[in-house]
Amino acid sequence: MKKEKRIIFAPSILSGDFSNIKESVKLIETANSDWIHLDVMDGVFVPNITFGHKMVEDIGKITNLPLDVHLMTVNPENHIDDFIAAGANYITVHLEAAVHSHRIIQKIKESGCKAGVSIVPGTPASSLSELLPFLDLILIMSVNPGFGGQNLIESTLDKIEYLDDLRSQKGYNYLISIDGGVNRDNAELIRKKGTDVMISGSSFFKSANPAAEANLIRGNKQV
Repeated sequence: MKKEKRIIFAPSILSGDFSNIKESVKLIETANSDWIHLDVMDGVFVPNITFGHKMVEDIGKITNLPLDVHLMTVNPENHIDDFIAAGANYITVHLEAAVHSHRIIQKIKESGCKAGVSIVPGTPASSLSELLPFLDLILIMSVNPGFGGQNLIESTLDKIEYLDDLRSQKGYNYLISIDGGVNRDNAELIRKKGTDVMISGSSFFKSANPAAEANLIRGNKQV
């Protein structure tokens, strides 16, 4: 088990109320969250369709929190410019959806944004080996992406431990993020694997006390 560190907490706006997005953003802010996570789904790479760059741009107008954009789309290189222009701070693409991942990472970083790559549960962490020196963020999907409210696949946590060990050995600077089924019950185990960023959707927005849920996920005892 790894020594615990300060956790970056990033609620996923996907589980918020789209009819009152301003209130959902306010809820994220009042819970002292660090980032806002935005899941962009195209209905092809994953079954659902969510929103596009305009949602990112509009949310950026009402918050100063960093916008962590996760592109669950085929051909993500076709959408990068729009999300850069929309004000994304982090842009993460899927290894499984991009042939020229290195080129996409370069383009994102040259724009001044931070570049991330995500992998689904069936993709081994070792497949990222050629990209690790260039990444700012690695997003481990701990559920099969496309739907909220799923249970965490615990075997995916081994990828976090592997990437954290490799980061220490090689001196890499990427953050390790996790998305899918994160809640107060499994948060301690996730943190101890070496996670830096914890994304929570359903457990945060459906909680009777989202701020308390955020604290418990971070590992803060004060609720």
